Amino acid sequence: MKVPQGDGIARITLLKAGDNEIARKGLLTGRNHEEDLNDIIWLFDNFKEVSFLSKAIEEWGKGDKLIFKLFVIGEQINAKINRNLLTAEDQKKFLKEISSISDSLTINERNFSNLLGEGTRKIKDLLIFTNVFFVLVIICSVCLYYSIMVKRLLISKKETEAKNENLIIVNRELDRFVYSASHDLRSPITSLKGLIEITTLEDDVTQIRNYLQMMQHSLARQDQFISDIIDYSKNKRKEIIMEPVSLKELFNEAILQLMHIENASRIKFTQEHLVDQIESDGLRLKIIINNLISNAIKYSDTNKQEMFISIKTYFSDGLNKIEVTDNGIGINDKDKENIFEMYFGTNKNKGSGLGLYIVKEAVENIKGNISVISESTVGSKFIVTIPPSHAI
Repeated sequence: MKVPQGDGIARITLLKAGDNEIARKGLLTGRNHEEDLNDIIWLFDNFKEVSFLSKAIEEWGKGDKLIFKLFVIGEQINAKINRNLLTAEDQKKFLKEISSISDSLTINERNFSNLLGEGTRKIKDLLIFTNVFFVLVIICSVCLYYSIMVKRLLISKKETEAKNENLIIVNRELDRFVYSASHDLRSPITSLKGLIEITTLEDDVTQIRNYLQMMQHSLARQDQFISDIIDYSKNKRKEIIMEPVSLKELFNEAILQLMHIENASRIKFTQEHLVDQIESDGLRLKIIINNLISNAIKYSDTNKQEMFISIKTYFSDGLNKIEVTDNGIGINDKDKENIFEMYFGTNKNKGSGLGLYIVKEAVENIKGNISVISESTVGSKFIVTIPPSHAI
């Protein structure tokens, strides 16, 4: 009885007071794994007002009341047995009451499962619609980019030969991009479809939560990939605009936006800005900084007791420089030559393989350069050199 009672206490506490020690103890008593508590509470707090989950919680409450009735009957039976007062008539009465409550619990359990199944089907439809929409957006973006490239080739006959050579290069890149993009977009969709199908067949709430968590991870990967594609598109299409830019503000904004990444809260960030305001292209600098910080977080070494990311900006030899240093997993010597290539990634589960390729293109667009010093298991240092505005 302690297991459902523990879950019941957690439900009541979360509804009234939110996340606290009592609710967590109740979930632990209900045999929920300690590592899952944050996810369970987050799901409860953020989605308890959603129609299907609200109804499921209501059914949960009804089940708790029935379980409490069983608990009371059990106490009554125990008291009579201890006093040697349990008669045959009492036994029939108690068995009848228990049977009635058990039937009600069965109906309650069926309603609870049906509500979760209905919600899962709605989520499935929404996810399919969303993914189809994003696929269409990406295809239209690629088609628009391709159309622009073709129109430019027709503007001047004098540049036909040179532009034809550029077009061949761009077409190869686009072919590779579309092929890889379609694969990387379909992969999470396929994963979600499979998870949704097995979730609809599952009655175990704990297992359903596990499947929902796996869905969340799959969507996070796709969200990151779409974000990289948007950066890729912006970097390709937007004109360079020279303006005053605060490096300190860009780094603070990037760190704040990326704190949702796993293990980010464990990392110690240090900043030393010997140079802050510079004249450069704000969009490219934002893309460069966001990707460098994002990579440093994703490829942190969780086996190390202290994880850090060190940021330094300074002026040297007439150039502005940015250094991002970490003590993450580092890069193997054999991979260093390829890390700036499109779709090259040392770990596809952590990134899309576009990040450093976009960084390199953004750096080249502002006539700068980027280099890396890295050792496997020790860490990495990326150095970005930015020329003054008059040199661009």
